[in-house]
Amino acid sequence: MPVQSPSSPAPVDASAQERWREHWQRRWYPLAALQDLDPARPSRFTLLGSDLVLWHDRAADQWRAFADVCPHRLVPLSEGRINDQGELECPYHGWSFDGSGRCTAIPQAEPEAAATACASARSQCRSYATASGQGLLFVFAGDAEDGAAVPLPLVPVLEEPGWLVQDTFRDLPMDALTLLENVLDVSHVPFTHHRTVGRRENAGPVVAELTGAGPDGFTASWPEGPRRGKLGSQFTTFQAPGLMWHDLTAKGFARFLTVVYATPIRPGECRLFARFPFQFQSRLPRLLLGLRPRWLQHSANHTVLEDDQVFLHWQERVLAERGGSASFAQSCFLPSSADVYVRALHQWVTDHGGVPFPGQPLPPRAALPALMDRYEAHTRHCRSCRTAHQRIQLWRPRLQALAVAWPLLVLLALALASGWRASGALALWPLALALGLELLLLAAAGQLGRWQQGLERGSGQPPRNRS
Repeated sequence: MPVQSPSSPAPVDASAQERWREHWQRRWYPLAALQDLDPARPSRFTLLGSDLVLWHDRAADQWRAFADVCPHRLVPLSEGRINDQGELECPYHGWSFDGSGRCTAIPQAEPEAAATACASARSQCRSYATASGQGLLFVFAGDAEDGAAVPLPLVPVLEEPGWLVQDTFRDLPMDALTLLENVLDVSHVPFTHHRTVGRRENAGPVVAELTGAGPDGFTASWPEGPRRGKLGSQFTTFQAPGLMWHDLTAKGFARFLTVVYATPIRPGECRLFARFPFQFQSRLPRLLLGLRPRWLQHSANHTVLEDDQVFLHWQERVLAERGGSASFAQSCFLPSSADVYVRALHQWVTDHGGVPFPGQPLPPRAALPALMDRYEAHTRHCRSCRTAHQRIQLWRPRLQALAVAWPLLVLLALALASGWRASGALALWPLALALGLELLLLAAAGQLGRWQQGLERGSGQPPRNRS
C-alpha cells in the first residue's frame, strides 16, 4: 500500500498537497446505495478522514451531507434526529439546521438573540455537495461550489437499458489503492479465489496491454480473456482516483461487468462498492438470479472478499515499509505482462495522483477476528442484511424452544387421549410425526444459525485451503 511507514511519517510539501487536492479531494465519491439509506434518521460516514453526517432533507426531497459536528458545542450531529420540521436536530441542545446548513432554531436563546445567532456564519454547518446516479449517493469531497464542474464517476454503459445489476459493499481494512490494485489484477483470480469464483486449472498466461494512460486513469485490453479464452476478450478501465471496471462478453451467454468503487475512509480503510451488471442472452439466468434474496447474495460476496482480505491487509504494510508506489517496481518482481494493470496503477500514483493520505501512517496490523467482522463492516449499514439479521435473531430461539417443547406436548396429548394405552401400532404414528417435526425444527434452527453467522463474521478459512 503506497503510504509512508507507520514508524516514519514523512512531511508533505506544498506540491504534494496541491496534487492531493486536485486528484483526491476535488472528486465525487459514492458513500451509500440509495436503497440502504433510511430517510427517517441521520447516518455517519468518514470520507478522506473527514467525518460527515448524511440525512434526508424532506423539504427538498434531497440527501444532504454536512460536517458531522455541531457549531455550538462540537458534538456529532449524526447522533441527533430528523425533527418534526424535517430538519437535522442536534442531540445536545436541540439546535436545528435546514438543508443549506443554516441554523433555524436555538431553543435556549431568547427570540432576538436566537435570530442574531442564526444569522451568523458561525452557526452554520459546513455543507458538502451531493448527487445521485446509478443507484448510488455521491458526495463531493472538496468545496461544494466546485462540485458542479466535476462529472460524477459513472459507468457509461450502465445508462443503457437491459442490465440486471447485483451489488454489494463493505468497509475493508485496507487502503483504496490496495483494493484497486487487487481488483485490477486479473491473474490472481484462479488461485486466490479457487472454489469461489475461480479454478486453479483455468490459470494461464495473461498477455494484456495498455491501450491508453494519462492523468484521468488508463485503459487496458486482454484479447484472450479469462479461462484460457473460453469466455472472450476482456477490457479494463481505471477512472481515477477510485473507479475501475472489467467488461467482458461471453458469446451466446451474456455481457457482464465487474465494477468496483474504492472510497477512501482513513489510512488503511476504504469502502468497497462492488457491482455486477449482466445482460443475458436468455431469460432463464436472469430469473434464477432474481430468486436469490439480496442478503444471501451479500453473504456469498463476503466469502469472496475474504479470500484475499487478510493477506492484502499485510501486503500494504510491507510495501509501505519499502517506500510505497515510488519504489513499487524495485520492491516487487514483475516479470510478466499480467502485471501491466498494477504497474499502470502505481505509475498513475507516481506521475499524477499521489496517495489518498499523504504522509499519514497506516494503523497497526489488525488481528483475524477484526478482519472477519462482517456485522460492523457491512450488515448494520445494509438494509437487506440488517433486516434479515433481526428476523433471524427473532425466530431462531423460537424454533429451538419449539423443538424442545414439541415432543413433550405430543406425549401429553397421547396420554390425555388414550390414558397411556399406547400399545397399538397406530399410537406410534403421532410419536414418529413428532420426532420428524422436531428434527425439521432443529434443522431449520441450525440453518438460521449458519445464516446468522454469515451476517456477523467470516470463518477466516478461505475455501481454497479447505480439504
